[in-house]
Amino acid sequence: MRVLVTGGAGYIGSGVVEQLLASGHSAVVYDSLYKGHRDAVHPQAEFIQADLLDAAALTSALDRVEAVVHMAADSLVGESVREPAKYYRNNVVAGLLLLEAMRGRSIRWLVFSSTAAIYGEPARQPIEETAPAAPTNPYGETKLAFERALHWYSLAYGLRSISLRYFNAAGATAYCRERHDPETHLIPLVLQAALGRLPEVTVFGTDYPTPDGTCVRDYVHVEDLARAHVLALDSLASGHPGGTYNLGCGGTGYSVNEVIEVARSVCGRSIPIRLGARRAGDPAVLIASSSRISRDLGWQPRLQDLREIVRSAWDALKA
Repeated sequence: MRVLVTGGAGYIGSGVVEQLLASGHSAVVYDSLYKGHRDAVHPQAEFIQADLLDAAALTSALDRVEAVVHMAADSLVGESVREPAKYYRNNVVAGLLLLEAMRGRSIRWLVFSSTAAIYGEPARQPIEETAPAAPTNPYGETKLAFERALHWYSLAYGLRSISLRYFNAAGATAYCRERHDPETHLIPLVLQAALGRLPEVTVFGTDYPTPDGTCVRDYVHVEDLARAHVLALDSLASGHPGGTYNLGCGGTGYSVNEVIEVARSVCGRSIPIRLGARRAGDPAVLIASSSRISRDLGWQPRLQDLREIVRSAWDALKA
């Protein structure tokens, strides 16, 4: 199958392209390089540098594909609160233009990179797909808005889609590693401190109701996330009616302190930390249940050991 991957020069997008090619599909990377990196594009993939708001370029790209994996989005929670217009434009308006262009070309299979941020601060852990959607910021709200658009496009136009919701992608592969600007994710920040590129890592809150007092989060290796996108796409091609799935590590998650200690062990270096106050809106625990996608599609994380995740990121950072 020939697949258009929007945002395919980004962190998770480049991993998805890698897995598509390894599974026998061909890939067309559609990325403006606004946040992506040209050298992250797999050499076996076709590359189109264009924005989703460029209707002519998008229509031309869709002429040559059978399905879409939609990864392109803005994804910084804090920025979304300061600049909601940007998030509605890039995550909703651009997404609707993509759907309309797909409809015009009779392309009916789409896998959407969504987020567990649509759940807000759920009362129960691990989070299941039946949990109420209650975003607490425009980032989560715009992702949910697009999910809802997919539902109505399915009913009206026969578009079949699968939305994948996940928290923290981590780790690296041969073709993808984290290079965000600014970097906000814990594991790359910890590793940058280990290399001396940052003076320290701030631990935000040490008095949470968790075993060691620091926040607990779900970390999933980027390769496992990428495989889930390919599984979802193949299932749509085999007649899956579409739906929504969470992606998580399938365990109890990892605390901030655990991540730091594992990184110290993997790197063999000291990692200075500074204890800070809690950040507003940070829940004590956020873990996603993956039982539904395991049951329906047979997805299981293969690289869920935290040491393995951290080591892959560390090796890529040093390369």
